[in-house]
Amino acid sequence: MRKLNKKWVLIAGLLFLSVASFAQNEATVSARVDAKQIMVGDQVRLFLEAQYNPSAGKLQWATIPDTFNDLEVVERGKIDTLRQGDVFTYRQRLLITGFDSGVFKIPSFVFSVIPNSGIAYTEQTDSFYILVQTVAVDTTKGFVGIKGIMKVKSTWLDYIWYIVGGIVFVVLLIFVILYFLNNRKNNVGKPKGPSETLQEYTLRMLSELEAKNLWQKKQVKTYYVELTDIVRNYIEDRFQAQARELTTDELLAQVQSHRDLRQYYTLLAAILHTADLAKFAKAEPLPEEHIDAMDKAKQFVLTTQQAEIAPEKTGPATNPPTDNTTNNR
Repeated sequence: MRKLNKKWVLIAGLLFLSVASFAQNEATVSARVDAKQIMVGDQVRLFLEAQYNPSAGKLQWATIPDTFNDLEVVERGKIDTLRQGDVFTYRQRLLITGFDSGVFKIPSFVFSVIPNSGIAYTEQTDSFYILVQTVAVDTTKGFVGIKGIMKVKSTWLDYIWYIVGGIVFVVLLIFVILYFLNNRKNNVGKPKGPSETLQEYTLRMLSELEAKNLWQKKQVKTYYVELTDIVRNYIEDRFQAQARELTTDELLAQVQSHRDLRQYYTLLAAILHTADLAKFAKAEPLPEEHIDAMDKAKQFVLTTQQAEIAPEKTGPATNPPTDNTTNNR
């Protein structure tokens, strides 16, 4: 008798486990609403829920259109997931509204279940009827006309940002005006420096070149390039005779035929020939020759300076001012 009882207990346990296992693998779906009647334009919440064991297969969420039966879905919440053991619960909230009065149906929504083994099947939710009502109108009273525009009382606080903006604008305007006035005062009355004559400018260029100590640093070619450029620029600006683009021989030929430059031919020839030796013949003159070339250049400028004051130099250092006196060849 005991053996028989144990046999039935074992069979009952196996049946219970198989039913429980089947129940865990079965999908269950449901739906509910939080209101059965609303006013036109109001919203009703629809809650969808599905329970399934993902290890047993796949659950496809229901397809929900944007409109159905004159009702509209105005918002779709995300699908939340809650796990309890092997069973997952999926939930979604939807907001539904209607803009016409009447009784409208929220249909059933179909969920598809595809198990790992077995035949696919569907589960569907319940359907609901929603009553959409309009505002009650008392037809016993006459029509009331549309009211005109009503003026709203305002205070200074309503214009606070306009006031703040105006104050900021005025402060900035005052700051800009004071800034320009101060700069104008600082600029007015500053004495201009004395005008620099062409001779003064050229002598300054020669002194700056001498201070570079180029030939002492073995930069002999650079020294003579700058020296002859200064001399050539002075000849063009002082005597209005072409000099910058001429070769040494062409320049000396012009000097010899120029009425005012003829007397300085020997002095200029010494400077230019020494420079050509250093620049083109790659010969290095003696230190005494470097000094002598600079002294001759200064002597040439000093002996040819004019009594008149040249216009104030405003251009860059490479474009020295010119004398106003024009010498004829």
